[in-house]
Amino acid sequence: MYAILDIETTGGKYNEEGITEIAIYRFDGHEVVDQFSSLINPERSIQPFVVNLTGINNQMLRNAPKFYEVAKRIIEITDDCILVAHNAKFDNRILTTEFDRLGYKYEKNTLCTVELSKRLIPGLPSYSLGKLVKSLGIPLTDRHRAQGDARATVSLFKMLLNKDTSKNIIQAAVRKNPKRQLEPKLLDLIAEAPSETGVYYMHREDGKIIYIGKSKNIKKRLVQHFTSDNRKSKRMQVEVTSVSFEKTGSDLIAQLKESEEIKRNKPVYNRALRKSIFNHQLTSFIDDYGYINLKIEKADGRKKAITTFTNHQQAKAILFKITEEYALCQKLNGLHKTQGSCFQYSIKECNGACIHQETPEEYNQRVRAFITQKSFTNQHMLIVDKGRDVEERSVVLIEDGRYMGFGFFSLNHQITNPNILKTLINPMQHNRDVQHIIQNYLRKNKKLKIVNLAKDAIN
Repeated sequence: MYAILDIETTGGKYNEEGITEIAIYRFDGHEVVDQFSSLINPERSIQPFVVNLTGINNQMLRNAPKFYEVAKRIIEITDDCILVAHNAKFDNRILTTEFDRLGYKYEKNTLCTVELSKRLIPGLPSYSLGKLVKSLGIPLTDRHRAQGDARATVSLFKMLLNKDTSKNIIQAAVRKNPKRQLEPKLLDLIAEAPSETGVYYMHREDGKIIYIGKSKNIKKRLVQHFTSDNRKSKRMQVEVTSVSFEKTGSDLIAQLKESEEIKRNKPVYNRALRKSIFNHQLTSFIDDYGYINLKIEKADGRKKAITTFTNHQQAKAILFKITEEYALCQKLNGLHKTQGSCFQYSIKECNGACIHQETPEEYNQRVRAFITQKSFTNQHMLIVDKGRDVEERSVVLIEDGRYMGFGFFSLNHQITNPNILKTLINPMQHNRDVQHIIQNYLRKNKKLKIVNLAKDAIN
């Protein structure tokens, strides 16, 4: 659990500043579950430059509550939380100083979104909150007011959690949270999980991830893990002390995140999933008569594949559909073994390439059209899908046939502005597994929004 906050102060000498406004959002890693904001009477004058910066003046604070009047609420909303702020060292020092004046020992672990942004989004010209969120397409209203800055920090932190594919943030949170280190009942872990699409992470007591999975219903999948009596499940049930999760909305992004993060984190119970997730591929060759033949064969990284398949049965079913859609020949595609014409020719759905009645030039034109359209090599596009809530959408970026990464957006200008799009996308590794995941997903989901890009669209 995180308490994302922003504090405005009077300015003045070090450790003599007073709080003029505070906003705190209690964030469970996915959504805000509680919030508190208030002007505060600092019982001292505000420096003129601060008045000009924030718009908060002494007159506005005359009837505001004093810090001791809101202290209990601050303690409650930050209970069991890691404090998150943009320049967290400053906000934590100010808050600790105020509690010291009341004789109360207030100690919290902190995370700084300035430091996290520099590590997870390197190379930006500025990491000040205003310029940073603008470059990321995050709305910011009421700049230099606690509530506006804190809301923007929530959106920024949500993005940083998503970019943290090594899961350093969440693993540190599990280690630092003593309540999470107690071995909870498996029923409690299930109760806390959402019935939504996303990726989940099983942790042992020291925060280490021992298993990564994805599901369209995380709660239901955990029930299966924790009620199974197979050997691996039983061992996981003994070791797991907490489960964290990330909603994705899109099943495609859940699959891509699972694949990437298993390779990065190498959880001990994901050994089987580290292997390739497909075992057949579609290739092409030119026969002795000049016709391009399509061929299903076992996956081989040394050969260039048009597309890949989970198994031979899937490959054969899809090749039948391709043959029908592009009016190709079942004999040339290895689907009908015969010395003469294929079955499709007898029902006038093949133009006779099987008996050389159609010229190679005419036939190959349709085969090349299929390869150009379906091959990953030439794709340059955005795949737009569901987001984590009704106002959000997800996006997957493909450039020159390479998977570049994914992101989330809520405003259309964020994906039409090349500079913002670059920062929204979490860079990911391209490999044959993710290529298979994307191609397989596109085959099954015909209603996805595809935005074709010019080759230099975001360069």
